[in-house]
Amino acid sequence: MHDLRISLVQGDTRWHDPAANRDYYAALVAPLAGTTDLVVLPETFTSGFSNDAIDKAEDMDGPTVAWIRDQARALGAVVTGSVQLRIADGTGASKVFNRLLWATPDGGLQWYDKRHLFRYAGEHRRYAAGRERLCVELKGWRINPQVCYDLRFPVFCRNRFDVERPGQLDFDLQVFVANWPSPRAYAWKTLLRARAIENLCYVAAVNRVGVDGNQLAYDGDSAVIDFLGQPQVEAHGCEQVLTTTLSAAALAAHRERFPAMLDADRFDLHP
Repeated sequence: MHDLRISLVQGDTRWHDPAANRDYYAALVAPLAGTTDLVVLPETFTSGFSNDAIDKAEDMDGPTVAWIRDQARALGAVVTGSVQLRIADGTGASKVFNRLLWATPDGGLQWYDKRHLFRYAGEHRRYAAGRERLCVELKGWRINPQVCYDLRFPVFCRNRFDVERPGQLDFDLQVFVANWPSPRAYAWKTLLRARAIENLCYVAAVNRVGVDGNQLAYDGDSAVIDFLGQPQVEAHGCEQVLTTTLSAAALAAHRERFPAMLDADRFDLHP
């Protein structure tokens, strides 16, 4: 592993306006060209978190997928964030997923569909749930990206030994993209630290700011948390773009010093 530069893009997402959001976030990330390895945008960054946005969900051939791939090429970095996407199911019908996109500078694209749908806001009634979690590699780092409410489910988030690479954990960095409202900000900050400590990994998390079309306020609190649960960098309640470097050597040394994974319970995840 080499050190990894990561940029958190904490923005005030425009409500139900994909074109305006693409322009807005493009302007925020443009100065990052050539200076970072991974750019993280919020959850549903083209619309805000809205059940009503499902009616205008794009597909994988739509402008937002093309946009995020263009951004990755222009920045020379991976760009990730989630959007609502309508996917045909092969029977003539379709389902809409809250899909995290992982676009690489060479034109590659992977994705993860949000597994845990936010019942409190009715997300489970209109969106389809994903089944498998995703692990990707970047500069030797294994990275597990997840979406918002997934943060509350420690079994799904749990790091494990990788059976294909004995002695290696599933991931070194966990990434969360979110629209996490202010009334639950304490839970957001607490759970991010818990995931980092229990998984012996870095955690990078991006939340939005501002007030959305449902009149919900967001404090941001985007952060990179180290393996001890300490914030390496934190944003607060305004538009911010923060870049920091994750130390591969520091992570390896911590796991060598404090190998809690050797005492962890073995388990399998079932969709």
